[in-house]
Amino acid sequence: MTITRWNPFREFEDILDRYNRSVQPGTRNGESSELMRKADWAPAVDVTETKTDYLIKAELPGVNKEDVKVSVEDNILSIQGERHLEKEEQDKKHHRIERFYGSFARSFQLPDNVDENNIQAEYKDGLLTLKLNKVEKAQPKTIEINLH
Repeated sequence: MTITRWNPFREFEDILDRYNRSVQPGTRNGESSELMRKADWAPAVDVTETKTDYLIKAELPGVNKEDVKVSVEDNILSIQGERHLEKEEQDKKHHRIERFYGSFARSFQLPDNVDENNIQAEYKDGLLTLKLNKVEKAQPKTIEINLH
């Protein structure tokens, strides 16, 4: 029999992982819904605003540019894609895998003052940068009524 050192933190991490899987949105009794199967993880995102535009930066390390899709539909900006798991080689054994693999998705409701037809995207060193230009909101129109 091999003696192993007890690590209470590892046990705590296992309990937290099991708990998180059981209470995830879109799950019931620990079973994933169809929505959760479509997106296995969500990248970290920063959203900033200046006087002229909004800037969205999404961290996608290890994701190929060809595996990322950005789209706008019904005033919702969506970032979708997939990070592929490295193939396990015969002479290599994985002891721990903490990075997320599989499909990812993030969606954002766009403000009314965004020009949906002029969104600029750049992908460099695993960082997706989206620049959304602001447009002036249409001012409410006042119509005078003449009474006779």
